[in-house]
Amino acid sequence: MAGFGFDEEQELFRQQIRDFARKELAPGAKERAKIGETNVEMAKKLAGIGLMSMNVPEKYGGVPTSWVNLGIAVEELAKVDFSMGYYVIGVPGFLAQIFTQANEEIQDEWFPKLINVDAFASFCLTEPDCGSDAAAIKTRAVKDGDYYIINGEKTSVSNGLQASIAAVFVKTDPEAGARGVSCILVPLDLPGITRGALEDSGWIPMRRAWINFDDVRVPTKYLVGEEGKGFYTALGTIGGIRVCLGMLAVGKAEGAMEEAIAYAKQRTAFGRPIARFQGTAFKIAEHATVIEAARLLCYRALWMKDQGIPNNKEVAMAKWFSTRMAVMAVHDMLLVHGHVGYTGDYPIEQHLRDVIGNEIGDGMAEIMKLIICRDLFGKEFEPL
Repeated sequence: MAGFGFDEEQELFRQQIRDFARKELAPGAKERAKIGETNVEMAKKLAGIGLMSMNVPEKYGGVPTSWVNLGIAVEELAKVDFSMGYYVIGVPGFLAQIFTQANEEIQDEWFPKLINVDAFASFCLTEPDCGSDAAAIKTRAVKDGDYYIINGEKTSVSNGLQASIAAVFVKTDPEAGARGVSCILVPLDLPGITRGALEDSGWIPMRRAWINFDDVRVPTKYLVGEEGKGFYTALGTIGGIRVCLGMLAVGKAEGAMEEAIAYAKQRTAFGRPIARFQGTAFKIAEHATVIEAARLLCYRALWMKDQGIPNNKEVAMAKWFSTRMAVMAVHDMLLVHGHVGYTGDYPIEQHLRDVIGNEIGDGMAEIMKLIICRDLFGKEFEPL
Protein backbone atom coordinates (compact mmCIF):
# COMPACT_ATOMS: atom_id res chain seq x y z
CA MET A 1 0.00 0.00 0.00
CA ALA A 2 1.15 3.53 -0.74
CA GLY A 3 0.02 5.89 2.01
CA PHE A 4 -3.59 5.04 2.76
CA GLY A 5 -4.41 3.54 -0.61
CA PHE A 6 -3.31 1.01 -3.18
CA ASP A 7 -0.56 1.64 -5.69
CA GLU A 8 -1.43 1.51 -9.38
CA GLU A 9 -0.68 -2.21 -9.74
CA GLN A 10 -2.76 -3.10 -6.70
CA GLU A 11 -5.64 -0.93 -7.88
CA LEU A 12 -5.63 -2.69 -11.27
CA PHE A 13 -5.60 -6.04 -9.47
CA ARG A 14 -8.51 -4.98 -7.26
CA GLN A 15 -10.54 -3.85 -10.28
CA GLN A 16 -9.80 -7.12 -12.08
CA ILE A 17 -11.04 -9.18 -9.13
CA ARG A 18 -14.07 -6.93 -8.64
CA ASP A 19 -15.08 -7.25 -12.31
CA PHE A 20 -14.55 -11.01 -12.23
CA ALA A 21 -16.59 -11.41 -9.05
CA ARG A 22 -19.54 -9.40 -10.33
CA LYS A 23 -19.55 -11.10 -13.72
CA GLU A 24 -18.70 -14.70 -12.86
CA LEU A 25 -19.56 -15.23 -9.18
CA ALA A 26 -22.53 -12.98 -8.47
CA PRO A 27 -24.99 -14.97 -10.64
CA GLY A 28 -26.23 -17.86 -8.52
CA ALA A 29 -24.24 -16.89 -5.40
CA LYS A 30 -27.38 -16.82 -3.24
CA GLU A 31 -28.29 -20.37 -4.24
CA ARG A 32 -24.74 -21.73 -3.95
CA ALA A 33 -24.49 -20.39 -0.38
CA LYS A 34 -27.04 -22.99 0.73
CA ILE A 35 -25.38 -26.02 -0.90
CA GLY A 36 -23.17 -28.13 1.35
CA GLU A 37 -20.06 -28.34 -0.82
CA THR A 38 -17.55 -26.04 -2.46
CA ASN A 39 -18.61 -25.36 -6.04
CA VAL A 40 -15.80 -26.88 -8.13
CA GLU A 41 -16.81 -25.02 -11.28
CA MET A 42 -16.53 -21.66 -9.53
CA ALA A 43 -13.29 -22.66 -7.79
CA LYS A 44 -11.78 -23.61 -11.15
CA LYS A 45 -12.69 -20.15 -12.42
CA LEU A 46 -10.61 -18.72 -9.57
CA ALA A 47 -7.77 -20.97 -10.68
CA GLY A 48 -8.27 -19.77 -14.26
CA ILE A 49 -7.35 -16.19 -13.33
CA GLY A 50 -4.40 -17.28 -11.21
CA LEU A 51 -5.84 -16.82 -7.73
CA MET A 52 -5.06 -20.39 -6.67
CA SER A 53 -1.43 -20.03 -7.74
CA MET A 54 -0.59 -17.11 -5.47
CA ASN A 55 2.34 -17.91 -3.13
CA VAL A 56 2.78 -21.37 -4.65
CA PRO A 57 6.37 -22.20 -5.74
CA GLU A 58 7.15 -21.07 -9.28
CA LYS A 59 8.10 -24.60 -10.40
CA TYR A 60 4.40 -25.51 -10.12
CA GLY A 61 3.23 -22.42 -11.99
CA GLY A 62 2.89 -20.30 -8.87
CA VAL A 63 3.39 -16.57 -8.54
CA PRO A 64 4.79 -14.81 -5.46
CA THR A 65 2.37 -12.23 -4.13
CA SER A 66 1.94 -9.98 -1.13
CA TRP A 67 -0.40 -10.50 1.80
CA VAL A 68 -2.01 -7.18 0.90
CA ASN A 69 -2.86 -8.56 -2.54
CA LEU A 70 -4.32 -11.68 -0.96
CA GLY A 71 -6.44 -9.41 1.25
CA ILE A 72 -7.63 -7.50 -1.82
CA ALA A 73 -8.73 -10.74 -3.48
CA VAL A 74 -10.54 -11.97 -0.36
CA GLU A 75 -12.34 -8.66 0.16
CA GLU A 76 -13.59 -8.32 -3.39
CA LEU A 77 -14.70 -11.94 -3.69
CA ALA A 78 -16.45 -11.94 -0.31
CA LYS A 79 -18.62 -9.01 -1.33
CA VAL A 80 -20.50 -11.28 -3.72
CA ASP A 81 -19.58 -14.89 -2.81
CA PHE A 82 -18.50 -15.58 0.77
CA SER A 83 -17.39 -19.18 0.17
CA MET A 84 -15.16 -18.26 -2.77
CA GLY A 85 -13.54 -15.56 -0.67
CA TYR A 86 -12.84 -18.18 1.98
CA TYR A 87 -11.54 -20.67 -0.58
CA VAL A 88 -8.89 -18.21 -1.77
CA ILE A 89 -7.60 -17.98 1.80
CA GLY A 90 -6.94 -21.73 1.65
CA VAL A 91 -4.16 -22.70 -0.76
CA PRO A 92 -2.50 -19.27 -1.24
CA GLY A 93 -3.12 -18.19 2.33
CA PHE A 94 -2.05 -21.05 4.57
CA LEU A 95 -1.77 -24.41 2.86
CA ALA A 96 1.03 -23.14 0.60
CA GLN A 97 3.00 -22.18 3.71
CA ILE A 98 2.64 -25.70 5.08
CA PHE A 99 3.17 -27.69 1.88
CA THR A 100 6.34 -25.76 1.00
CA GLN A 101 7.88 -27.20 4.18
CA ALA A 102 7.04 -30.76 3.11
CA ASN A 103 9.13 -33.35 1.30
CA GLU A 104 9.65 -32.31 -2.36
CA GLU A 105 8.06 -35.55 -3.53
CA ILE A 106 4.89 -34.61 -1.64
CA GLN A 107 4.95 -31.11 -3.13
CA ASP A 108 5.34 -32.54 -6.64
CA GLU A 109 2.30 -34.72 -6.12
CA TRP A 110 -0.06 -32.29 -4.42
CA PHE A 111 0.64 -28.73 -5.56
CA PRO A 112 -0.55 -29.32 -9.16
CA LYS A 113 -3.75 -30.92 -7.84
CA LEU A 114 -4.46 -28.11 -5.40
CA ILE A 115 -3.85 -25.16 -7.70
CA ASN A 116 -5.92 -26.75 -10.48
CA VAL A 117 -8.73 -27.63 -8.03
CA ASP A 118 -8.39 -31.33 -8.76
CA ALA A 119 -8.16 -31.90 -5.00
CA PHE A 120 -9.04 -30.10 -1.78
CA ALA A 121 -6.93 -29.88 1.36
CA SER A 122 -7.85 -29.04 4.94
CA PHE A 123 -6.27 -27.88 8.21
CA CYS A 124 -6.79 -30.12 11.25
CA LEU A 125 -5.88 -28.47 14.53
CA THR A 126 -9.04 -28.14 16.67
CA GLU A 127 -10.17 -31.11 18.76
CA PRO A 128 -13.37 -31.76 20.74
CA ASP A 129 -11.64 -30.78 24.01
CA CYS A 130 -9.38 -27.95 22.81
CA GLY A 131 -9.41 -25.15 20.30
CA SER A 132 -7.37 -22.05 21.07
CA ASP A 133 -5.08 -24.01 23.42
CA ALA A 134 -3.27 -25.74 20.57
CA ALA A 135 -0.55 -27.10 22.85
CA ALA A 136 -3.20 -29.22 24.61
CA ILE A 137 -4.09 -31.39 21.63
CA LYS A 138 -4.40 -35.11 22.36
CA THR A 139 -4.14 -36.69 18.91
CA ARG A 140 -1.05 -38.93 19.03
CA ALA A 141 1.42 -39.95 16.37
CA VAL A 142 3.75 -42.78 17.36
CA LYS A 143 6.69 -43.60 15.13
CA ASP A 144 6.85 -47.21 13.91
CA GLY A 145 9.76 -47.68 11.53
CA ASP A 146 9.01 -45.74 8.35
CA TYR A 147 5.48 -44.89 9.50
CA TYR A 148 3.61 -42.81 12.04
CA ILE A 149 0.58 -44.41 13.65
CA ILE A 150 -2.04 -41.72 14.34
CA ASN A 151 -4.92 -41.94 16.81
CA GLY A 152 -7.29 -39.17 17.80
CA GLU A 153 -10.10 -36.94 16.61
CA LYS A 154 -10.19 -33.53 14.96
CA THR A 155 -13.21 -31.33 14.61
CA SER A 156 -14.26 -28.02 13.03
CA VAL A 157 -12.37 -28.99 9.87
CA SER A 158 -13.43 -26.68 7.03
CA ASN A 159 -13.80 -28.57 3.74
CA GLY A 160 -13.35 -31.67 5.85
CA LEU A 161 -15.75 -33.79 3.82
CA GLN A 162 -14.27 -32.82 0.45
CA ALA A 163 -10.59 -32.80 1.33
CA SER A 164 -8.26 -35.44 -0.12
CA ILE A 165 -5.37 -34.53 2.17
CA ALA A 166 -5.10 -32.74 5.50
CA ALA A 167 -2.41 -30.99 7.53
CA VAL A 168 -2.91 -32.77 10.85
CA PHE A 169 -1.33 -31.45 14.05
CA VAL A 170 -0.40 -34.26 16.44
CA LYS A 171 1.56 -34.92 19.61
CA THR A 172 4.75 -36.84 18.84
CA ASP A 173 6.05 -36.18 22.37
CA PRO A 174 3.15 -35.85 24.85
CA GLU A 175 5.45 -34.78 27.70
CA ALA A 176 6.97 -31.81 25.85
CA GLY A 177 3.94 -29.49 25.71
CA ALA A 178 4.05 -27.16 22.72
CA ARG A 179 7.45 -28.56 21.75
CA GLY A 180 5.89 -31.99 21.35
CA VAL A 181 3.52 -30.94 18.55
CA SER A 182 4.29 -31.99 14.98
CA CYS A 183 2.51 -31.48 11.66
CA ILE A 184 1.90 -34.42 9.33
CA LEU A 185 0.19 -34.35 5.95
CA VAL A 186 -2.32 -37.19 5.87
CA PRO A 187 -3.99 -38.49 2.69
CA LEU A 188 -7.60 -38.95 3.77
CA ASP A 189 -8.21 -42.18 1.86
CA LEU A 190 -5.99 -44.19 4.24
CA PRO A 191 -7.52 -47.08 6.25
CA GLY A 192 -8.69 -46.11 9.72
CA ILE A 193 -10.08 -42.67 8.82
CA THR A 194 -13.75 -41.87 9.32
CA ARG A 195 -15.40 -38.47 9.03
CA GLY A 196 -18.80 -36.86 9.27
CA ALA A 197 -20.49 -33.52 8.72
CA LEU A 198 -21.15 -30.79 11.26
CA GLU A 199 -24.53 -29.28 10.46
CA ASP A 200 -23.81 -25.55 10.63
CA SER A 201 -26.13 -22.60 10.19
CA GLY A 202 -23.49 -20.72 8.19
CA TRP A 203 -20.37 -21.50 6.14
CA ILE A 204 -22.49 -24.19 4.47
CA PRO A 205 -20.40 -24.69 1.28
CA MET A 206 -17.24 -25.05 3.41
CA ARG A 207 -18.92 -28.08 5.07
CA ARG A 208 -17.10 -28.40 8.35
CA ALA A 209 -16.49 -31.92 9.56
CA TRP A 210 -15.08 -34.12 12.30
CA ILE A 211 -12.35 -36.59 11.34
CA ASN A 212 -11.41 -39.62 13.42
CA PHE A 213 -8.03 -41.38 13.13
CA ASP A 214 -7.91 -44.98 14.32
CA ASP A 215 -4.44 -46.57 13.96
CA VAL A 216 -3.85 -44.69 10.73
CA ARG A 217 -0.44 -45.54 9.26
CA VAL A 218 1.19 -42.61 7.47
CA PRO A 219 4.66 -42.82 5.86
CA THR A 220 7.21 -40.63 7.67
CA LYS A 221 7.91 -38.75 4.42
CA TYR A 222 4.64 -36.88 5.06
CA LEU A 223 6.08 -35.11 8.11
CA VAL A 224 6.13 -31.32 7.62
CA GLY A 225 9.49 -29.85 8.63
CA GLU A 226 10.87 -31.38 11.82
CA GLU A 227 9.29 -33.24 14.70
CA GLY A 228 8.34 -30.91 17.52
CA LYS A 229 8.06 -27.84 15.27
CA GLY A 230 4.35 -28.19 14.46
CA PHE A 231 3.17 -25.71 17.07
CA TYR A 232 5.34 -23.01 15.53
CA THR A 233 4.20 -24.02 12.04
CA ALA A 234 0.63 -23.50 13.22
CA LEU A 235 1.37 -20.14 14.83
CA GLY A 236 3.29 -18.91 11.78
CA THR A 237 0.39 -19.87 9.55
CA ILE A 238 -2.52 -18.66 11.65
CA GLY A 239 -1.44 -15.00 11.93
CA GLY A 240 -2.06 -14.17 8.29
CA ILE A 241 -5.18 -16.33 8.20
CA ARG A 242 -6.74 -14.48 11.12
CA VAL A 243 -6.41 -11.19 9.25
CA CYS A 244 -7.79 -12.76 6.08
CA LEU A 245 -10.81 -14.04 8.03
CA GLY A 246 -11.26 -10.46 9.22
CA MET A 247 -10.97 -9.29 5.63
CA LEU A 248 -13.55 -11.90 4.60
CA ALA A 249 -15.93 -10.44 7.18
CA VAL A 250 -15.20 -6.89 6.00
CA GLY A 251 -15.96 -7.86 2.40
CA LYS A 252 -19.24 -9.48 3.38
CA ALA A 253 -20.22 -6.44 5.47
CA GLU A 254 -19.47 -4.18 2.48
CA GLY A 255 -21.54 -6.41 0.23
CA ALA A 256 -24.44 -6.41 2.70
CA MET A 257 -24.26 -2.62 2.95
CA GLU A 258 -24.40 -2.28 -0.85
CA GLU A 259 -27.49 -4.50 -0.88
CA ALA A 260 -29.12 -2.46 1.90
CA ILE A 261 -28.42 0.83 0.10
CA ALA A 262 -29.95 -0.49 -3.12
CA TYR A 263 -32.99 -1.74 -1.20
CA ALA A 264 -33.40 1.52 0.74
CA LYS A 265 -33.42 3.52 -2.49
CA GLN A 266 -36.29 1.55 -4.03
CA ARG A 267 -38.38 0.63 -0.93
CA THR A 268 -40.91 3.34 -0.08
CA ALA A 269 -42.75 4.17 3.14
CA PHE A 270 -44.98 7.14 3.87
CA GLY A 271 -44.63 8.23 0.27
CA ARG A 272 -40.82 8.37 0.01
CA PRO A 273 -37.83 6.01 -0.31
CA ILE A 274 -36.72 4.81 3.11
CA ALA A 275 -33.19 6.03 2.24
CA ARG A 276 -34.51 9.55 2.87
CA PHE A 277 -35.33 8.78 6.50
CA GLN A 278 -32.54 9.58 8.96
CA GLY A 279 -33.31 6.41 10.90
CA THR A 280 -32.24 4.40 7.87
CA ALA A 281 -29.59 6.63 6.30
CA PHE A 282 -27.73 7.47 9.53
CA LYS A 283 -27.61 3.80 10.52
CA ILE A 284 -25.94 2.95 7.21
CA ALA A 285 -23.59 5.94 7.50
CA GLU A 286 -22.45 4.80 10.95
CA HIS A 287 -21.71 1.29 9.71
CA ALA A 288 -19.90 2.62 6.63
CA THR A 289 -17.54 4.41 9.01
CA VAL A 290 -16.88 1.39 11.21
CA ILE A 291 -16.48 -0.94 8.23
CA GLU A 292 -13.80 1.38 6.84
CA ALA A 293 -12.03 1.42 10.22
CA ALA A 294 -12.00 -2.39 10.32
CA ARG A 295 -10.82 -2.52 6.72
CA LEU A 296 -7.85 -0.27 7.49
CA LEU A 297 -6.94 -2.35 10.55
CA CYS A 298 -6.83 -5.47 8.38
CA TYR A 299 -4.77 -3.92 5.60
CA ARG A 300 -2.32 -2.44 8.11
CA ALA A 301 -1.75 -5.86 9.68
CA LEU A 302 -1.27 -7.43 6.23
CA TRP A 303 1.12 -4.65 5.20
CA MET A 304 3.16 -5.18 8.37
CA LYS A 305 3.41 -8.91 7.58
CA ASP A 306 4.69 -8.06 4.10
CA GLN A 307 7.31 -5.76 5.64
CA GLY A 308 8.44 -8.38 8.14
CA ILE A 309 7.31 -6.18 11.04
CA PRO A 310 6.09 -8.07 14.17
CA ASN A 311 2.32 -7.72 14.14
CA ASN A 312 0.79 -10.07 16.72
CA LYS A 313 -1.09 -7.23 18.41
CA GLU A 314 -2.28 -5.74 15.11
CA VAL A 315 -3.42 -9.15 13.85
CA ALA A 316 -5.43 -9.70 17.03
CA MET A 317 -6.97 -6.22 16.81
CA ALA A 318 -7.95 -6.75 13.19
CA LYS A 319 -9.40 -10.21 13.82
CA TRP A 320 -11.68 -9.47 16.75
CA PHE A 321 -12.78 -6.00 15.71
CA SER A 322 -13.54 -6.72 12.05
CA THR A 323 -15.47 -9.91 12.72
CA ARG A 324 -17.54 -8.37 15.53
CA MET A 325 -18.12 -5.27 13.43
CA ALA A 326 -19.33 -7.39 10.52
CA VAL A 327 -21.92 -9.21 12.64
CA MET A 328 -23.37 -5.92 13.89
CA ALA A 329 -23.27 -4.32 10.45
CA VAL A 330 -24.91 -7.22 8.62
CA HIS A 331 -27.52 -7.49 11.38
CA ASP A 332 -28.49 -3.85 10.91
CA MET A 333 -28.48 -4.22 7.13
CA LEU A 334 -30.97 -7.07 7.59
CA LEU A 335 -33.16 -4.73 9.66
CA VAL A 336 -33.05 -2.15 6.85
CA HIS A 337 -34.75 -4.80 4.72
CA GLY A 338 -37.45 -5.22 7.35
CA HIS A 339 -39.47 -8.44 7.40
CA VAL A 340 -38.29 -9.59 3.95
CA GLY A 341 -34.72 -9.59 5.19
CA TYR A 342 -35.69 -12.36 7.58
CA THR A 343 -36.95 -14.55 4.75
CA GLY A 344 -34.99 -16.61 2.26
CA ASP A 345 -36.07 -14.29 -0.56
CA TYR A 346 -33.03 -12.08 0.02
CA PRO A 347 -29.44 -13.23 0.68
CA ILE A 348 -29.00 -10.98 3.73
CA GLU A 349 -30.14 -13.61 6.25
CA GLN A 350 -27.48 -16.01 4.98
CA HIS A 351 -24.86 -13.25 5.19
CA LEU A 352 -25.60 -12.89 8.91
CA ARG A 353 -25.27 -16.61 9.59
CA ASP A 354 -21.99 -16.68 7.69
CA VAL A 355 -20.25 -13.77 9.41
CA ILE A 356 -21.03 -15.14 12.87
CA GLY A 357 -18.73 -18.03 11.98
CA ASN A 358 -15.87 -15.57 11.43
CA GLU A 359 -16.07 -14.58 15.09
CA ILE A 360 -15.30 -18.18 16.06
CA GLY A 361 -12.82 -19.42 13.47
CA ASP A 362 -9.08 -19.23 14.31
CA GLY A 363 -9.57 -17.56 17.67
CA MET A 364 -12.50 -15.85 19.35
CA ALA A 365 -12.44 -12.24 20.58
CA GLU A 366 -11.37 -13.23 24.08
CA ILE A 367 -8.21 -14.92 22.77
CA MET A 368 -7.45 -11.92 20.55
CA LYS A 369 -7.82 -9.54 23.49
CA LEU A 370 -5.49 -11.72 25.56
CA ILE A 371 -2.85 -11.39 22.82
CA ILE A 372 -3.32 -7.62 22.79
CA CYS A 373 -2.99 -7.45 26.58
CA ARG A 374 0.25 -9.43 26.50
CA ASP A 375 1.69 -6.81 24.18
CA LEU A 376 0.36 -3.84 26.13
CA PHE A 377 1.13 -4.97 29.69
CA GLY A 378 3.78 -7.66 29.29
CA LYS A 379 3.28 -11.38 29.77
CA GLU A 380 3.82 -11.16 33.55
CA PHE A 381 0.55 -9.18 33.79
CA GLU A 382 -1.41 -11.53 31.52
CA PRO A 383 -5.14 -11.52 32.49
CA LEU A 384 -6.43 -14.74 34.05
